[in-house]
Amino acid sequence: MVSMRKGSLEFWPHRRAQRQMPRVRTWPSVAEPSFQGFVGFKAGMTHLTMVDDSESPSKGTEVSRAVTVLEMPKIYLYGARAYKKDYLYTEPFSEVYDANLAKKVGINKIKKNDLADFKAKAAEFERVNALFYLDPTDIGFANKRIMRFEMPVGGKDSGERIAFIEKWLGKEVKISDVLNAGDYIDVTSISKGKGWSGVIKRFGVSRQYRKATGKIRHVGVLGAWHPAKVMYTVPHSGHMGYNYRTEINKRILRVGAAADVASVNVKGGFPNFGNIKNDFIVVDGSIPGPSKRLIRIRKSIRATEKAKAPQILYFSQASKQGA
Repeated sequence: MVSMRKGSLEFWPHRRAQRQMPRVRTWPSVAEPSFQGFVGFKAGMTHLTMVDDSESPSKGTEVSRAVTVLEMPKIYLYGARAYKKDYLYTEPFSEVYDANLAKKVGINKIKKNDLADFKAKAAEFERVNALFYLDPTDIGFANKRIMRFEMPVGGKDSGERIAFIEKWLGKEVKISDVLNAGDYIDVTSISKGKGWSGVIKRFGVSRQYRKATGKIRHVGVLGAWHPAKVMYTVPHSGHMGYNYRTEINKRILRVGAAADVASVNVKGGFPNFGNIKNDFIVVDGSIPGPSKRLIRIRKSIRATEKAKAPQILYFSQASKQGA
C-alpha cells in the first residue's frame, strides 16, 4: 500500500526557533513619522459579539467572534541605530543612546553618544531604526529578563525619522501611542512545540492495514527504485512545531489601558497565564503559539480594508478553566 502525503512542504525544512524574539524581515513603508509595531504576550482566547461591519450578507447584524487577548508590556526607547548602504549590503553605521536607559540594558561603554553629530549625518543614512527594550517584570510569570529589540520608524527621510526618535528618546511608549481599535496588523510568533512526532501526526499519512506489515503507524513506502535514495519529500518522523510563523491582516477590535483590565479578565484568570495587569489589545481570531508566548506585531504590510473601530456589544468573561 502506498501512503499518500497530506502534510505541507510550504515551510521546509522545519527548523526550531532559535530565540524568543522573532525577527521581522519586512516592514511597511509609511511616510508619516510613527512607530511601525509593538510586542506583547499572548494571554488567551475568549469570544465577543459585535455589529458586523463587513460587506458580508450578515452586515449590520450581531455576530460572534473568537478573539485573542494580548497583554502589552512597558517598552522604552533607549536609542537609535542608523544604517548606511555599503558596496553590497546595508550595515550599521552610527548609534546614539539615552545615557540612563543604556546602562539599564547593559550598555556601559559608549564610544560616542553625540545626538547633534548623529543628526548632522542624517543625509548619509539609508534608514534609521529605533532601539527598544521591554521589562516584563510586571506581567507576573517567570520571564524576568529585559529583552531588547529593534524597529524602524516611519518618515519621508532620515532627518524626519531622527526628529521623531529624538522626541521619544528615553520615554515609555504605550500601545495606544502606536495602534488604535480597527487597525490591521501582522503578527509573528513561535508556534506550539509538539516535540518528536511520528508520520501519522506530522504528515497525516494513512495507517497500515493490520496484516500488511509488522508496523501500523508508519509510512507505506520510502519512494521509487530510482533515484536510489530517499527523497526529502518522503514523510518521516521528526521535530514538530516551535517554528516562526507570520499571519497577516489581523484586526484589532479593542485597545485598552491598565485601568480597564477588569473588563477583559475572565473568571479564574486565563489558563496558564492568569490575570492581565497592563495595557492590552483584543485581536480578532487566533494567533500562533501557547499562552505566555511573545508576539511581535507590525502594522499591516498588505492591508486590504480601511481601519474602522468596531461596535462591541458583549465580551465574554466566563471562566475558561474547564475549556
